[in-house]
Amino acid sequence: MKSNNNNNGNGNTKLILLHPYIQKQGTSNRVWLLAVLTFFTVAFLLTLIYTRDALVRSPRSSMRSVVPSEGIVAAGGGAAAAASAGAAVPPPLPTSVISTLVHYASRSNESFHMTHPELKSISDVLRKCSHPCNFLVFGLTHETLLWKALNYHGRTVVVEENRYYAAYFEELHPDIDVFDVQYTSRAGEMDELLASARELARQECRPVQNLLFSECRLAINDLPNHMYDVDWDVILVDGPRGEGAEAPGRMMSIFTAGVLARSKKVGGKTHVFVHDYYRDVEQICGDEFLCGENLVEAINGMLAHFVVERMEKDSFQFCREQNGTAAAAAAAARSGL
Repeated sequence: MKSNNNNNGNGNTKLILLHPYIQKQGTSNRVWLLAVLTFFTVAFLLTLIYTRDALVRSPRSSMRSVVPSEGIVAAGGGAAAAASAGAAVPPPLPTSVISTLVHYASRSNESFHMTHPELKSISDVLRKCSHPCNFLVFGLTHETLLWKALNYHGRTVVVEENRYYAAYFEELHPDIDVFDVQYTSRAGEMDELLASARELARQECRPVQNLLFSECRLAINDLPNHMYDVDWDVILVDGPRGEGAEAPGRMMSIFTAGVLARSKKVGGKTHVFVHDYYRDVEQICGDEFLCGENLVEAINGMLAHFVVERMEKDSFQFCREQNGTAAAAAAAARSGL
């Protein structure tokens, strides 16, 4: 009987054992749930941020499709490129604004500045230039800001010999592209450099080429690569310094302007202006590489205006007429205009 009682007592006692696995399973489920919630939260936040940035950028993108790009218009530039891209051609700068800018620029107190007839000649060409107009200027001068203003729908690029002045000017006016170059020539070496160019007229100094790869002594080949692919509509040679035999002289800039004008991929003509045309270097190199047959006007013996047509790749002569005939034509044009 005693043993039966003990068995009954043990039977009434209930023992509940909790296995550790049950606790681990509950904790694991909570960890997985937290991970899933974290993943979806992060995904939601990233989606929200991306959508917001897209909405912010979209108005700028639509504006760029209407407003002309500030970048250089490469081969095939001008109105044809704008039309092919489906962009609207912007209206030209009002004539009254152009006249006002030219007027006040010509009345400057600066010692070295262009006269009103010189400024008007260049501004007239820029006004008629197809938009966007590619304007290349050799030399940082008093008129640099004026060129940028007159060509406000296009791109104005300035090449300067003084790297420190170029950096200073670009810091003051970051909307203007200024590139510094190293001129290896000297004005006193003009005869020697011209003789070398004539000797290599069918090789390194030919009139149609990519100057980036040229070894001609008169070629400027250290500009940014993309500048050699541009079809320049207007080129102004107003630098580097040309006074004195030790000055760099403008042989290289005039030669480079002549090659760029003749190497255009599309578009027939380039307007090339040479300032300080009363000096020997400017006159002789202008006759040699821009040609008297292309001289349109020479204003007060200071500014020469050439209109240079593109040439075929196999051309090896800058001027259609012989140098003597071209020089005579240039002299007649200078005296008559």
